[in-house]
Amino acid sequence: MTSERVEAPDEGAPRGRRLPPDERREQIVDCAARLFAERPYAQVSTTQIAREAGIARGLLNHYFGDKRALYLEVVRRAVLMTELERPLPELRGSLVDRVETAVAWFVASAEAQGPTYLTVTGTGMGDDPEVSEILAQADDLAARRMLEVLRLDADDVTSRAMVRAYGGFAKAAIRELVGGALTRPQATQVLVSGLLATIQSLPQDLPQDFPGTALAPVPERR
Repeated sequence: MTSERVEAPDEGAPRGRRLPPDERREQIVDCAARLFAERPYAQVSTTQIAREAGIARGLLNHYFGDKRALYLEVVRRAVLMTELERPLPELRGSLVDRVETAVAWFVASAEAQGPTYLTVTGTGMGDDPEVSEILAQADDLAARRMLEVLRLDADDVTSRAMVRAYGGFAKAAIRELVGGALTRPQATQVLVSGLLATIQSLPQDLPQDFPGTALAPVPERR
């Protein structure tokens, strides 16, 4: 692997230590994600990102080409890499038990992403065809994975479509959680209820241990 091309940082930028190319690329994406989470896409410049990363703007362009390509990488990593790489806990017990464990994992994962999750799944460049394609891929991957871990048929097209529809509801719940309108127990409970209701409507045979959607009331916010 080639060594990183060295350039002096833009004036006013802190000097960063030399990093291997893969680490530098990750560092740039991390810095860009923080800035895109703080302000709209149009208000973030490559000069600001380079300054945040402590590198020359030319080096940023060397790795990503332009701001749009970097933003697409931020979106891709936020919604695809998390789904592919973050391990799910072992799911045991009844279908309801597995749903509760999977939802708790999802809430914790999305909450950890915080503002970045809101940025890439909400406003920003959502009308951009490439962003829309990445989000659609992530939605289908999440639906397939959810069905697989719940030991349901992930190849059924209608089932994946119904779980993708639930995914829109899940994103809205996470926005309410990150925004402070819901607590984690409240967000988790409403998502468990919604997923169980969705599963009950799937056009496939369900395990005999699936009891329906009767759950305890959502706890009041303290």
